[in-house]
Amino acid sequence: MKIGIMLPIDEDDVTHRWPGWGDLREMAIAADEGGLDSVWMADHLIFRSRNGESFGIRESWTMLTAVAAVTSRVEIGPLVLALPFRNPALVAKMANELDEVSGGRLILGLGCGWHQPEFDAFDFPFDHRVGRFEEALEVLVPLLRTGRVQFEGRWHRADAELLPRGPRPNGPPILIAGKGPRMMRLVARHADAWNAAWYGTPEKADELDQRIGALREACAEEGRDLGTIGLTAGIYVSFPALHTAGEEEPPEEAIAGDAESVGRAMAGYAGRGIEHLIVHYWPRTVRGVAELARAAEIARGHARIGAA
Repeated sequence: MKIGIMLPIDEDDVTHRWPGWGDLREMAIAADEGGLDSVWMADHLIFRSRNGESFGIRESWTMLTAVAAVTSRVEIGPLVLALPFRNPALVAKMANELDEVSGGRLILGLGCGWHQPEFDAFDFPFDHRVGRFEEALEVLVPLLRTGRVQFEGRWHRADAELLPRGPRPNGPPILIAGKGPRMMRLVARHADAWNAAWYGTPEKADELDQRIGALREACAEEGRDLGTIGLTAGIYVSFPALHTAGEEEPPEEAIAGDAESVGRAMAGYAGRGIEHLIVHYWPRTVRGVAELARAAEIARGHARIGAA
C-alpha cells in the first residue's frame, strides 16, 4: 500500500494565511526523506462562499514543478487538475515536461471541476463539463501516449505533436477522479488509476464500496478489467498530541490518534481494495508529515499481515 500527502496550499481557516513556498518545500522534503510515497496538491483558482466572500489557494502546477525539483523519490501529482481550466493539448505538453523535470515521477490526476464560482471568476465555461472533459481526453490521452493527435470535436480541436518526448515512452500514468456514470465510463476507457475522496475510518467508508461497484460495472461495459486500474482514496488524518493552540482543526471524521493507532486504521483500506492512500493531515506542518510517515510504516506492515 502506498501512502502520500496532500500539501496544504489553501488558506488556513484560523489564521487566514497561506503556507509559503518555504513551508511547502520543507513538508515535501520531509515526505521524500521520511519514506512516504507521494506528494499531491489540489487544483483550484479561488473559493467563493454564497455570500460572496473569497478564499484563496496557490496555483498547483507551478508549486508541483517546484516540488519535483527539490525531491528525488516521491511521486507527484495534482488531485486533481481541473482540465477545463487549460487547453488539453497544452496540458499534455505541460505534463510531458513535468515528467521530465521529475525524472518520471508524475501521476497526472484529472477531473472536470465542480466549484462554479471559480469558473465564473476566471471566465471558464461551466456548462457541458463532462462532455467537454470527454473531448479533452480525446486530445490529451493520445498525445501523451503516442506523441501525436488529430481531433476535431464540438469544443476542442487539435493537430499536434509532442516534441521532445518525456522520459517514459507512453507518458505518465493518468488518474481520473469521478463518481457519476459518464465519468466512471471515462475512467474505464482511459485511466490508469481512479480516486475517490474524502473519508475517515475505513469502517465508515461504505460509500467507497458503492463507488468501486459502480466502477466495476463501468469496466464491464467498456470491456476493461477492473484489476488493471489502480484504486486510490483520499482520507483525513489527525494527530491530536501534536496540535497546538491557533492551528486549524481537522474534520470531525478524521482518523485521530498516535502513529500506531492511525497506522492500524489506514491499513484497513487495503481490505477495501485501495492501493494508494492520499492523506490530508493535521497539524499541517513538518511535524504532521513526520508522524504520518511513521504511521505509514505501521500501516504497510499491518496491510501485509492482513493480506497474508
